[in-house]
Amino acid sequence: MGKKKKKDKTTGAEAATDFEHTEAALEKRAAKYVSTKDQKGAHAKARDFSYTQNREVSWLRFDNRVLDEAFDETVPLFERLKFVSIFGSNLDEWFMIRIGGLSDLTLLKHQPRENKSNQTPSEQIDTVLGMLPDLIARQGRAFASIERSLAEHGLTRVSSEDLTDADRAQIKRTYDLSIAPIISPMIIDPRHPFPNLRNGNLYVTCTLDGADEKGLLGIVEVPTSLGRVIKLPSTEREYRYILMEDAMLEMLSGCFGDYAPTASAVIRVTRNADIDPDGEGVEEEEDYRQHMKKVLKRRQRLQPVRLEVEGYLPEEQLAEVQERLGLTSERVFQTDMPLDLDGYVYGLEGKIPEAFRGALVFDPFVPQVSPMVDASRPMRPQVEDHDVLLTYPYESMSPLLQLLREASGDDACISIKITLYRVAKRSKLCESLIAASENGKEVTVLMELRARFDEANNIEWADRLEQAGCTVIYGQEGFKVHSKICQITYHDASGISRITCLGTGNFNEKTAKLYSDFMLLTAHKGIAEDGNTFFRNLSLGNLKGSYSYLGVAPTGLKPLVMRGLNREIGRARAGEPAQVFMKMNSLTDRDVIDKISEACRAGVRVMLVIRGICCIKADIPDKTEGLIAHQIVGRFLEHARVYAFGVDTDILYLSSADMMTRNTERRVEIAYPVLDPECKERVIEFVNLQLADNVKARRLTREGTWEKLAPAPDDPRIDAQELLLAKAYLQTEEYADAAVDASLVAKANPMLEADASQTLQALPQIGRYEVDVDGEPQVRTRIVTPEEFVREERQILGIGDAQDGATPAAQPDQPAASEPPAPVPAAPAAPKHMSPAEKDETPSPEEDASKDGPTPVATPEAPAASEPEPAPKPAPAPQPAPAQHPAPVDARVIEDEPPAEHETRNDAQTTSIEIRRPNRFAVALKLIGLGFAELFTGNLTRRSR
Repeated sequence: MGKKKKKDKTTGAEAATDFEHTEAALEKRAAKYVSTKDQKGAHAKARDFSYTQNREVSWLRFDNRVLDEAFDETVPLFERLKFVSIFGSNLDEWFMIRIGGLSDLTLLKHQPRENKSNQTPSEQIDTVLGMLPDLIARQGRAFASIERSLAEHGLTRVSSEDLTDADRAQIKRTYDLSIAPIISPMIIDPRHPFPNLRNGNLYVTCTLDGADEKGLLGIVEVPTSLGRVIKLPSTEREYRYILMEDAMLEMLSGCFGDYAPTASAVIRVTRNADIDPDGEGVEEEEDYRQHMKKVLKRRQRLQPVRLEVEGYLPEEQLAEVQERLGLTSERVFQTDMPLDLDGYVYGLEGKIPEAFRGALVFDPFVPQVSPMVDASRPMRPQVEDHDVLLTYPYESMSPLLQLLREASGDDACISIKITLYRVAKRSKLCESLIAASENGKEVTVLMELRARFDEANNIEWADRLEQAGCTVIYGQEGFKVHSKICQITYHDASGISRITCLGTGNFNEKTAKLYSDFMLLTAHKGIAEDGNTFFRNLSLGNLKGSYSYLGVAPTGLKPLVMRGLNREIGRARAGEPAQVFMKMNSLTDRDVIDKISEACRAGVRVMLVIRGICCIKADIPDKTEGLIAHQIVGRFLEHARVYAFGVDTDILYLSSADMMTRNTERRVEIAYPVLDPECKERVIEFVNLQLADNVKARRLTREGTWEKLAPAPDDPRIDAQELLLAKAYLQTEEYADAAVDASLVAKANPMLEADASQTLQALPQIGRYEVDVDGEPQVRTRIVTPEEFVREERQILGIGDAQDGATPAAQPDQPAASEPPAPVPAAPAAPKHMSPAEKDETPSPEEDASKDGPTPVATPEAPAASEPEPAPKPAPAPQPAPAQHPAPVDARVIEDEPPAEHETRNDAQTTSIEIRRPNRFAVALKLIGLGFAELFTGNLTRRSR
């Protein structure tokens, strides 16, 4: 919470705004734009800017990539209009926060220099304002083209020139009944000063001539309480409409009495919203929620940073508006398209004539139940049996909601603790928290009230939760709590146990259907202990806690990532294979960028998938040569963060944090390990698909721009999001034989033929854990390479010829020859693995310390040895099993059906080997020509339980 301050006689929005521009306040806010080290001046002169780029420039390039989707003719037409709108709403927020904040910093006597471009705030503003006219013109071209095409498909915005008499009559009725009674036209003169134009609202503005005065300025606000879209006479196959501001322009002649409008336009002001909620501190005895309500009011009166104009105003009147707002001409943007597209575009979707709907929007998609859970069974025992990893939006959030709902009424549940950053307005999750509290559970909610633009919703939920009896606490001053963690504690006859839920994205039912994220549900005791410590530290205001498994910012997360990078750098310098993969929303932290450059120079294979800001450049000689950086923008918002190290991906973390200075140094974030082999396999498959994407992916260049990939004409079309969407259906048993499956796969990859799609559906699901009647595991495992899988599938399905000289594959229910088969070496591009026998011959961590470093301890980088072991390191080509293991081998392939009775016998003379198939989707990609280089191990073996 904010620091306390004594009450002052000076109060009100004006005093608050004045505080924002004091030297002390500006110096404090300037710290947000540089890292801790740069504040101390240690690196200011030593920085190398040859392989980095300015954050704001990179952001504009990202928003331009969003606009690319509006020009993509493979995207449904109305969805393209949404991308035009998203481009604009992104720009709105960027102006409010980034340009607003930089504008304030220009008031400093000594402006700080940004540590990626070495530019001052003034220089950065000049650079990006020079880029904007071309981008906005491009947006206008996209809008005009799409709107013309929509008119051919039954969705028509009618211009003033095309209005019929019936249209004008409808406009007049609507205006007289609904609009005129609630508007307040104003003529600007000495007795009627220029009004405060509210941030983001629309205003109809005109020049007025009267009997004695000419060139006066008239302003009337467009009501926000009414919908923007006014329906005009339409048919079943055509929906015709006009926007409210255009209807008001049509009726403008009667608005100002005896004054006649001579020119008119619609204007919109964007104000600075980069306000520091903790800047002044909190009044003594003041509730933090009341303090935040004051902050929201102050935001409406902050300095304007942009003026948009649709239409025409004479230079004299436009200059008057600029002067009143304190804006230079570089911050005035004129356009021919409607302002604030976000304010009406999404409401139009329900107006599309049914005859054209299928062609204009994405096919509807319902997130599917994860194959890792059985929705008909209680969630607690399932999570206690095995970790569950949910992949949003392809898989439903329902298992998490079910877990919380069941806990709220479970007598064994004694407490629920959770951090909330952005919450749905109608949140089933919060309703479960309320129910738990009303049922006598101890419910603690850390509600982050400073989640920008969600403050009001969070304040409302904080009120409701507290009224229901929940303990509601808030984040520390200067450190937003951005972590996504929930912990449920049970106390029953077996003692105290905990389930911990950790996410890369918010506990938000709405965004879980739109954002690509991971959510891990685990009963792992080490992670549970760390989670309990985390909540205890939050309650005590301790941001420097110590954790064994979790990496927690602001002190422990960045060091975890840097250790992973350093380990791979050391391996590369020792001549060993080394690899790093990181997926995030944005990369701006200069320390991490420099370490990535060091890794590239050392020969580490570094792969990045970055959706938004990327302040590093690729392929700069002697700096970032070999760096692979992709960007994916598509139907769903890429939001997951993944940090993986090692050619065998032995260290794999998911996180709520990007590698941005604000996340690594000024927020409370969590990175959490993926320890369960099946969950790890799911993440690796997800990552491989993203790296293989050649449809929505773009590649980073040495100029810092994003270029489209250029696959060969005969290369398969790989759209990662569409393939993951199809896979979600294919993994759901009730859809396994549905005709919709083939169409989904065909849509994801039009090159697939019908029989190939059927082959995909016919392949087995992910293997299940095998347990005998006594509950003791009886199945040992060995690694099977992707090549073995493909060969076996070809033989089973009759696709192509088996490898010459290969021994016929054993049937699922038939024993193999008495001698163990020699494992097939993996392809050079794929990391090799050790069999259990080879593991037995491998030196222990103590024996191998001279090669691999000290014995692992329980740290965020290396979990305790008693927990599930990470994937093994690369080994030499596997050799046939030695002769001292003469026991016969019962080799079988695990299918979906349970094993026969004779297969589960406990025979000491037989070693039972379980050959785990990868999921059918991954195998099918290889079989039907969608194979791609395995950048990660995709064939991890799961422990039997």
